[in-house]
Amino acid sequence: MLGQLISFVMFVLFCMKFIWPYLTEAMRERQKMIAQGLENAAAAEKQLEQANESVAIELEEAKKQAAELIAQARNRASQIVEDAKGQGKEEAERIIHGAQAEIDLEISRAREELRSRVGELAIDGAEKILQVNIDRAVHTEMLNRLSAEL
Repeated sequence: MLGQLISFVMFVLFCMKFIWPYLTEAMRERQKMIAQGLENAAAAEKQLEQANESVAIELEEAKKQAAELIAQARNRASQIVEDAKGQGKEEAERIIHGAQAEIDLEISRAREELRSRVGELAIDGAEKILQVNIDRAVHTEMLNRLSAEL
């Protein structure tokens, strides 16, 4: 037993002198790595929170810009519609004025034609009544005055 006790003590001293320092050093390094990993994880978590906050802020700004763009587009669309309505009214008025001028011209032509026809009918009627041949060249002035009165 005494031999076993001596060999056990020698084994423990040997382990304490040669093996124990390597084990404690490995445990310290492992502890440092774990602590550094935890610090890195905490830093990454903080960065993630900051990134989420900045994303939320940028998202709000993007929503505001989108709302502004939509409002501007709606305003521009209503302005285009109003301009188109104005142009349509102007075009309609122009067409109406053109048609009115054409109608007036046609009325004038019809009046002139009617005047000349009335003069011819008056001469034909007078010839039949008088049974005499009336000279048109002689009575042109009288017919012109008669046409003007009509």
